Amino acid sequence: MKIALDATHSLDRNLSGVGVYSREILQGLAAAHPQTKFLFCYRPHRALRALSASLPRNAGRRLLWKGWASPAGVFHGLNQRIDSTRYPRTVSTFHDLFVMTGDYSTPDFRRRFTEQARAAADRSDLIIAVSRHTARQVQELLGIEAARIRVIPHGVRRPPETKIPIPREPLILFVGALQRRKNVATLVEAFETVAPANWRLVLAGSSGYGSEKILERIEASPRKQDIQVLGYVSDAKLEALYQRASVFAFPSLDEGFGMPVLEAMARGVPVLTSNASALPEVSGDAALLVNPGDVDSLREGLLKLTRDDALRAELAGKGLARSGEFSWEKAVSETWKVYQELAV
Repeated sequence: MKIALDATHSLDRNLSGVGVYSREILQGLAAAHPQTKFLFCYRPHRALRALSASLPRNAGRRLLWKGWASPAGVFHGLNQRIDSTRYPRTVSTFHDLFVMTGDYSTPDFRRRFTEQARAAADRSDLIIAVSRHTARQVQELLGIEAARIRVIPHGVRRPPETKIPIPREPLILFVGALQRRKNVATLVEAFETVAPANWRLVLAGSSGYGSEKILERIEASPRKQDIQVLGYVSDAKLEALYQRASVFAFPSLDEGFGMPVLEAMARGVPVLTSNASALPEVSGDAALLVNPGDVDSLREGLLKLTRDDALRAELAGKGLARSGEFSWEKAVSETWKVYQELAV
């Protein structure tokens, strides 16, 4: 059976969660099934970059455009987008539907996103949802029956062990786009009043919808000298931040999964995150959960973590154990089973 996949987002310069997912699934499938032929398909705006990308021996390149008829037995849209009905069997992965549920984008983008999501759901024989939360949203917002949905969580890769551990610093780390949905302005407000004076807040991630107001809020903060905005950082720099941080704060308002939570846990950083959307599902009992819409709840959570060494140690241990329950190898294996369902 030949498998075609939309590999477009695996070539993004600044890999988002979707980009990491795409890379792991593409490379993992090719490695796990060396006798299978894969087609890595790229949309026109990534065509030139695709030519220089190295491919596994059992993978080829194809240009992906609307109306293209796939020669493969199964086509997999890795980011909830299926443009054509001319595929023999079709799978799509849905990461989230927050654009449809809140004021997290422009009206025009919301309209286009909704149309694309509905088309992908209607054209898919089977749908992969990255969490039970996202699966419920696919059912409720797009009217898809549960029998067509398979829940396959993301994975996480543990970092190599360092011979000389890096000392933890009084540093609260946030990783994610600087956008309204991530609730960064509320995090800044909570940090101002509870964190001891020697603690710093570091924000790592590219700018997104609503970032201008967030930056204005930081500029007006009485503790702006203790808040560092790094923008998108390299993998190496991000790894160093995870190793140095004593607290990971991720009070997002809506997540389809929440990959940074697992990344922090896999590096032994105690996690504070939201009690909403997919985040309790991902974190289990290994994080301190707060109400993301209540600054007092977030403030109290930060106060506990910055002042209680024993609580931080407890959550760090639980986080390491929790992250071990998620692997990309498992995600690849479960994805292959979905293909096999369609081959029957």
